[in-house]
Amino acid sequence: MPELPEVETVANSVDARVRRQRIESVWLGRYREPFKTSRAEMEETLPSLRIERVRREGKHIVFDLSGGGTGKGSRRTSAQWVVHLGMTGRLLVSAPEIPAPKHTHAALSLSGGSELRFVDARRFGRLGFYPMEKAGDGFRGPGREPLTISENDFVALFRGRKLSIKAALLNQRLLHGVGNIYADESLFRAGIRPTRMAGRLSRTRLLQLRSSLQEVLRQAIALGGSSVSDYVDANGAEGFFQFEHRVYMRTGQPCIVCGKPVRRIVLAGRGTHYCGHCQT
Repeated sequence: MPELPEVETVANSVDARVRRQRIESVWLGRYREPFKTSRAEMEETLPSLRIERVRREGKHIVFDLSGGGTGKGSRRTSAQWVVHLGMTGRLLVSAPEIPAPKHTHAALSLSGGSELRFVDARRFGRLGFYPMEKAGDGFRGPGREPLTISENDFVALFRGRKLSIKAALLNQRLLHGVGNIYADESLFRAGIRPTRMAGRLSRTRLLQLRSSLQEVLRQAIALGGSSVSDYVDANGAEGFFQFEHRVYMRTGQPCIVCGKPVRRIVLAGRGTHYCGHCQT
């Protein structure tokens, strides 16, 4: 499943290609699973709206939409289209004459002449439309933003938590956007064993984890994310951070620090990779 760096990369690449364009028409596929809002509502309401901005919120991609007029006030966000990529979802910006890939579930024709396509082989992704009068202040992720959370707030998240630090990092109600790859990588760089009880870690160790997590996430964003499965950006390009992984999916290979084999266990229902010597 795409994690924070992959979703950030997709949002940024889509934004660069569709910002300020109007949605002229909408085609939606026949399968009901991707749609959190009725097809009829999206087909009726999305056309004529203008895309003011595309951004990441947790693991979601949020399209801020305006009424599509030309005046200053018309650029105020009036609705949001929210995309969750699920396990295999892709957002691609393509020329309309290029045949749509198999498993395309939505295609938005834009005023700039391109099409924005949502492709998802396993149909775990979701599309939702939210008028601002229903959304209040707009869509918000379920947890705190790991790239901007303060030191005190980060430490407070784990205080008294009776679960492993790996499971805590994966809990989207605590920190949104962190998944298996970047939990493993940040714990390795912080020198913390993933089985450690979150609520028993000292402030010093938690602050090291915060620093390592933010370092890993920013590096991964700079390299376009990790392409270990189906992930590509809006241009169809793969990321490069998978070549920087230090423990994730390196089971049995020598640790880059101590040379001992990287271990793999199942923790919180997820394959978990770590070095038994470097992480304590």
